[in-house]
Amino acid sequence: MLQQLLFIIVTSFSALWAIRQFMRIRRNIFLGQDEEISGNEGERWKNVLLVAFGQKKMFKRIIPAVLHFFIYAAFVITQIELIEIFIDGFFGVHRFFAEMLGGLYTFIISFIEILSVLAFVATIAFLARRNLLKIPRFHKSEMTWWPKLDANLILFGELALLVGIFSMNGADTVLQGLRPDEYHETGFFAISGWLGPLLFGSLPEGILMLIERFGWWLHILTVLAFLNYLPSSKHLHIMFAFPNTWYAKLTPKGEMQNMPAVMDEVKSMMGLTEDTGAAMEDELPEFGANDIFGLSWKNIMDAYTCTECGRCTSVCPANTTGKLLSPRKVMMDIRDRAEEVGCNLDEGNNKFVKEAERAAGVKLTKDNYDDGKSLFDYITREELHACTTCNACVEACPVLINPLEPILKMRRYEILTESAGPSDWLPMFTSIENSGSVWQVPDERVKWAKDALAKED
Repeated sequence: MLQQLLFIIVTSFSALWAIRQFMRIRRNIFLGQDEEISGNEGERWKNVLLVAFGQKKMFKRIIPAVLHFFIYAAFVITQIELIEIFIDGFFGVHRFFAEMLGGLYTFIISFIEILSVLAFVATIAFLARRNLLKIPRFHKSEMTWWPKLDANLILFGELALLVGIFSMNGADTVLQGLRPDEYHETGFFAISGWLGPLLFGSLPEGILMLIERFGWWLHILTVLAFLNYLPSSKHLHIMFAFPNTWYAKLTPKGEMQNMPAVMDEVKSMMGLTEDTGAAMEDELPEFGANDIFGLSWKNIMDAYTCTECGRCTSVCPANTTGKLLSPRKVMMDIRDRAEEVGCNLDEGNNKFVKEAERAAGVKLTKDNYDDGKSLFDYITREELHACTTCNACVEACPVLINPLEPILKMRRYEILTESAGPSDWLPMFTSIENSGSVWQVPDERVKWAKDALAKED
């Protein structure tokens, strides 16, 4: 009864705390601008099933893909045993499904154990790849102490889960022969059926019961700790990969979005609308984005979905030629900025209210937030200018993140709103404005066509 009460308290507190953290992330995502994403549900479900659930894009690199699949499959299938642990904990029973499922239960648990062994192999391999083999994409400048530690922590957590599973099942297997009234007959499990008697067969009943409960509690506490660790970890992609692939753009890669403010003004200048452009003259709108408030909520969700795997950076031609740009770092910086703004909003300090509204005593909201910083304090202009818009990063991402879109939005802000940009680009802009061509030629771009028509006449 005491164990049951303790389980209910620990699980309830962990769940409530996790929900609070996930709601904070949801708030941070919607600090971005509204963006309506809809249409072609069939293609969207295909992305979810093949890319998020089926890991399709992972298999472009076969070795890490297979290793990742071992851990992923074990994670998914182990949820069956986790459900049973929750039922046992809340209702004070033991192996709730064992008697109900019979031989099917033996098969399921055995399958979980085999997958767990494969996950153990993959975990050791991933630890070696990150810490011994020094794979270059895991050791870029943005992979500082926390991203590096974050990647290792989850792997050690995986090892803790495996210890819990095999301690619980192994000791339980031996106890079934000693106390059949208390420990249900489960049949011979593929791994713990022989490993349990081998490791624990000579131990007294009291120690066996302690080991079994240790494994049971270790498993559930690791899961609950992981649930609360996710919101501050790159492993949030375990949950966000599914909605992110659903909302991924279905348009051709590299297709740029029109800016309505510019499009409407051009139409007005060409006499295609009745709008005189007065609105543009009264108040010049901001083009692009200089902070997360100018990005869309999908851009910010991309940042929270980022796995930090570095595949985007490893194929980026700018990065491979020694330039500062790293698409992975861009996504990490957007997420860090969203976290910073979110923490300041939670603090509610009026020093973050825009000066014009602060004197009036207006409360802090995302609409009047101003801490004197922007994304340009995280992402340098040199990084933005290095992008060739080749879409290699977009193609490489295993969960359909688009690092190019926020880069383009920040470059639009710099060029159109600030009237700034690299000095090397200014002659091109001037030439386009004067002649409609990127090349500085004395004649207008369409002169050759006019001359040809004149000759025909």
